[in-house]
Amino acid sequence: MTTKLALFFLPVLAVAQCDLTAYKPGPGLTATQSPGGLAVTWTGERSEQLRAVFAIRSGQPVVQELAIRKTPTAKWTILGNGLTPEFQVTTGKRRLSEQQMAPLRELGIALTPEVVEREKWFAFWDAPLSVPGRAGTNLDLPRKPEEIRRSHATFHAGSCKVESNGARLEVSFPGVELGIFSGELRYTAYRGSNLLRQEVIASTKEESVAYKYDGGLQGFQIKTDSTLVWRDSARGWQQYGFGGSPNQEGVGLQARNRLAILETGSGTLGAGSLAVLPPSHKFFFAREIETNLGYVYYRKDSETSFAIGARQPEREEAFRPAGVSDAVWTRRVAEARGDLQNFALYNAPPGTNQRMAVYFYLSAKDAKATQPDVMAYTHDDIYKPVPGFKVLVSHFHFHLNEQLSDSGMDYQPTWLPTFRALGINIAILADFHSDSHPTDTGRLRLDEQKVYFEGSRRYSDRDFLLIPGEEPDANFGGHYMFVFPKPVYFTHLRKPPVAPLQPFQETIDGYGKVYHTTTAANELDLLKQENGLVWQTHPRTKGSAGYPDATKDTDFFKSDRFLGGSFQSLPVDQSEKRICEGRCLKLLDDMNNWSGPKYMISEGDTYMKHPDDETYGQLVVNYVKLDRVPKFDEGWDPVLKAMRAGDFYNTTGEVLLRNWLIEGKGAQSAYNAEVEWTFPPEFAEVVWGDGTITDRKILDLTTMSPLATKKLRIPFDATGKKWVRFAIWDSAGNGALTQPIHLK
Repeated sequence: MTTKLALFFLPVLAVAQCDLTAYKPGPGLTATQSPGGLAVTWTGERSEQLRAVFAIRSGQPVVQELAIRKTPTAKWTILGNGLTPEFQVTTGKRRLSEQQMAPLRELGIALTPEVVEREKWFAFWDAPLSVPGRAGTNLDLPRKPEEIRRSHATFHAGSCKVESNGARLEVSFPGVELGIFSGELRYTAYRGSNLLRQEVIASTKEESVAYKYDGGLQGFQIKTDSTLVWRDSARGWQQYGFGGSPNQEGVGLQARNRLAILETGSGTLGAGSLAVLPPSHKFFFAREIETNLGYVYYRKDSETSFAIGARQPEREEAFRPAGVSDAVWTRRVAEARGDLQNFALYNAPPGTNQRMAVYFYLSAKDAKATQPDVMAYTHDDIYKPVPGFKVLVSHFHFHLNEQLSDSGMDYQPTWLPTFRALGINIAILADFHSDSHPTDTGRLRLDEQKVYFEGSRRYSDRDFLLIPGEEPDANFGGHYMFVFPKPVYFTHLRKPPVAPLQPFQETIDGYGKVYHTTTAANELDLLKQENGLVWQTHPRTKGSAGYPDATKDTDFFKSDRFLGGSFQSLPVDQSEKRICEGRCLKLLDDMNNWSGPKYMISEGDTYMKHPDDETYGQLVVNYVKLDRVPKFDEGWDPVLKAMRAGDFYNTTGEVLLRNWLIEGKGAQSAYNAEVEWTFPPEFAEVVWGDGTITDRKILDLTTMSPLATKKLRIPFDATGKKWVRFAIWDSAGNGALTQPIHLK
């Protein structure tokens, strides 16, 4: 973000009479208008008092003051004054990917303008800021430099609007222009929280827009004790006192937990801190790796002022491949590709209100004491243990077989401590994808499978189970995951010769029972005989574009072995209230209208991981009903049975469920759930289908406090309903959802 001179020393013109008609005074959340501006005061997490004063200067909204005090009678600590919001967007053109077009062509679906318009919004393999792009990756290449536009927000506010919304108060300023976007600036204060949300809510009329944004505050005064504090990727504490030269652009910090904290020091105004952070999950679009690209920034604008905020970089950085042999190492480098061509950005369909948010956290403590208070909103970036549940993740291409073949059976891979530090109990891997020899039908593949199984056994522990899964992508259509309750040797071919060369099942010395699949029918037979499960990976996008829609009438889809589809934050549209609303959740409801119980399994579908990556914010997980983690040699049938029964839920981690059930019958039905959340909650919903139509009942939760546990009850009429599910979403876009329960 380019330098902008701070304006904190200019005279302030008070807000023209604010519209207070939608404001309702209430305890712990008040708005008072005076000649000095609009003062919003609210009660924080420990009965602290917080204050933000807003004004307008020649059309420019100004945060005239941010302050906090520990008690209602204590002296105010000023955390910032004379601050102005800053936002910058970078936009490019959204294109359909070749990976989507290939399965659509194979299905005989013509790439009409209507199909392209629908499918391009599900693109993963797209990099709108990469010029000219790599041939063969997207429709309508090469990209042109003039497609990319970078714009700073300009403000033309003549008034503001104050609105009470449950336990929150919103102050909105109209007249924001942000390149091709236009809309309003909004601040939201939450009773019971020290958070202050700053966002631009804006839309564009242009077609095919993909974008990223940066947002923050400028005009902080450089004092002798001004210090920006953060933890580096190795969790070491770092700081900067603004003693260097002014910056032309924002300096991206590879800060641990996506968090930087401005410490005001211990001067005459008292000690205090102001943290800056992006939304914990909704801020991230899908990638193949979680390399920390630096999601917060500072910018020293002059010798007297600076800015801080949250940012999205413009390009990917490759992962660091591990391996000993030159051939394998070279291939992994090629797979990383440096310029991955899948830095897809956010979607901005015409007319949708995109919410570009950044959070500030006001604290009366120093930076190191403030850090755990902020991290409580993500449970310290750990998937919090919940009694009776175990945390399961799926679909990772770590090339375990090759790692062990290169480095020895006792090699410690970097992704293992990454998973353990996140609180993950069960991980399903997906070797034999771009690694090893997936289509070999003899001892070469079987030997590799043996290494895969043995490595999974060695890395499994008393509270950690590594399941050797596979994404065969052979005869069911699209991409899909196979998981068995124990190690199973099998091979697979697509489009086999007229006369099969190998029997479906045979016994081979050193391996025991071995299966050879060549058709959808015997793939299903394999799953039935070995009690395996299959689900569609990245349905309706990537290599599964058009699936499972194209196979919903097949025997394998109707089988109880076909579990459903995978859930991940792909694509990201900041106008949606739910993660993956238009693709994942729509498919979940469609599948259950088509057939018997089908579920969504949260997946990563990513590659190498390192402990210094920012993985938490880019991962959605499953909490599975299990009392304990099975030992590897016991088999993991309890895991698969719980998944097949729908005894699990999907979550980003900030919203957790402890139990849920349906009581009553017919018109007297109710969905009960005990829910825990961190960020201020937005709404809960019961969603149902009758076999054709999907509908829902929404329970507004904006009156609820953050960092709470509640028992929710949503009455609904089950008459004529085929299935029902429950979900809850918070104000930052995080959420949790149960699997559909079939009523008949």
